[in-house]
Amino acid sequence: MSNPLQLGEHDELLILAQEAGGLGIFEWQVQAGTVRVSSKLMSIYGMTQFDGRYETWLSCLYREDRIRYVDILETAFAEKAHNAQAEFRIVRATDDEMRWIEARRIIFYDADGKPGRVVGVSVDITDRKRNLAQLRAFAETLEERVRERTRELETENEARRKAEESLRQAQKMEAVGQLTGGIAHDFNNLLTIILGGLDVIRRQIGNLPPSPATARIERSRDMAVQGAQRAATLTSRLLAFSRQQPLAPKPIDANRLVADVCELLRRTLGEPVALETVLAGGLWQINADGNQLENALVNLAVNARDAMPGGGKMTIETANCYLDDAYVSSLTEPLKTGQYVQIAVTDTGTGMDASTLEHVFEPFFTTKEVGKGTGLGLSQVYGFVHQSAGHVKIYSEVGHGSTVKIYLPRHLDADARPDVGTATPGAAEVIGRESILVVEDDDALRAYTTEILNELGYRVLQAPNGAAALDIIEREPEIDLLFTDIVMPGGINGKQLADEALLRRPKLKVLFTTGYTRNAIVHRGQLDPGVQLISKPFSFNELSAKVRTILVDGPE
Repeated sequence: MSNPLQLGEHDELLILAQEAGGLGIFEWQVQAGTVRVSSKLMSIYGMTQFDGRYETWLSCLYREDRIRYVDILETAFAEKAHNAQAEFRIVRATDDEMRWIEARRIIFYDADGKPGRVVGVSVDITDRKRNLAQLRAFAETLEERVRERTRELETENEARRKAEESLRQAQKMEAVGQLTGGIAHDFNNLLTIILGGLDVIRRQIGNLPPSPATARIERSRDMAVQGAQRAATLTSRLLAFSRQQPLAPKPIDANRLVADVCELLRRTLGEPVALETVLAGGLWQINADGNQLENALVNLAVNARDAMPGGGKMTIETANCYLDDAYVSSLTEPLKTGQYVQIAVTDTGTGMDASTLEHVFEPFFTTKEVGKGTGLGLSQVYGFVHQSAGHVKIYSEVGHGSTVKIYLPRHLDADARPDVGTATPGAAEVIGRESILVVEDDDALRAYTTEILNELGYRVLQAPNGAAALDIIEREPEIDLLFTDIVMPGGINGKQLADEALLRRPKLKVLFTTGYTRNAIVHRGQLDPGVQLISKPFSFNELSAKVRTILVDGPE
């Protein structure tokens, strides 16, 4: 058993404990208002002298904390509590530094229940407070970093979702394009022959005496022509949607084009539809295929008319606008920021709900009754606009109509003059005497083309493929025009044939034809500069006019 400590030893251990724990001892005689403090507490407070008064000690507390400390003790007195604890700040007298103090008190009461003596310790917790503040700041910073990273991940996920959506859209369009391209060449060859034969019938009927039989033949021919033309339109719209329609862009005054289209629409929409135009002053030029843009506006106008079965108001307006980064980044299709010309078609019709809007540009999707629409009108608009490096957006609300906005890039060539169109010569004006080499692998189509050109007075040579055509070019020095299909068997396509022919005959003029072309004379959706093209199916008048224009005016 160890020896008990002597009184002096107790005092020594108490002093050591105060130093080790950084504790300052505090005793307050409540009724007398006097305070005794240890030397360690004096050191903590930075006090060199102390008069022993409670008010003096209380004045050492930071002003804003003093009231709170007094309230804590008074509450403890009222509740007859034996312990009280408080944290407060002081301004140390020796260096004016603010320090945090933790005070723990034991309260003794007299026989009447009044507080008589308060004894306790005080410890400097400034470093602990600072560490906690740093830890809290780190935690807050960490939380902010987590939130920021979460936002970054959400942005990345949204970008990934848009990229996946764009990829799905591109894959869908590629699938449609492959399907269309696979059948378009042969299909358009057949349509050219069908329409050509019907056109021959039309021209020959005029040589027959009128009779019930010729009238029936003429009616049947008209019905067949309508069906063939609808089939040609169907193929053309599929090619447009899949962005494989060869475009021939020229500088265009969109205001003039819209005004011309509206003159046609006013005669065809009917009285129940009130058509209004709002054309912007100082409208920028665009570089686009005028025929395809006209077709797009007609498609939009027809859709708007059909959405107003009881009549209504249609507005076509133009405007200059700027598509900024914020808008472009929200799109699933790639688009450049910059200046665009907007052409908007608005109707007061039935409108569409959100689920319909999600599919409105898809091919064969239609809300019309069976037999009233192919579902390719808006698909054609979509394909043409995107192939022209533009953007199309539709806004609609059930019962409040729809607005379709087409955005086409501003044409920045200040020296370019807008296309005003040229008169197409009639069949009587295109009689010629030049020599034309027709290169076509389809026998029936080659025969039909030859018949048209012979009827127009031209000397016609024929070849079923590129190799045979080159042999004829070597033998025949007087060939003025090479008229060739692009897609041909035998290892030489129409473009390769033309390149080789021009090496041998630099002044030879070339006219291409095709029912489907991809990457031969069309790049980025536009015809190569200087290329002349007539798309299948073509009619007697179209071919005669195109050939004559090239022979008379076309570049050598």
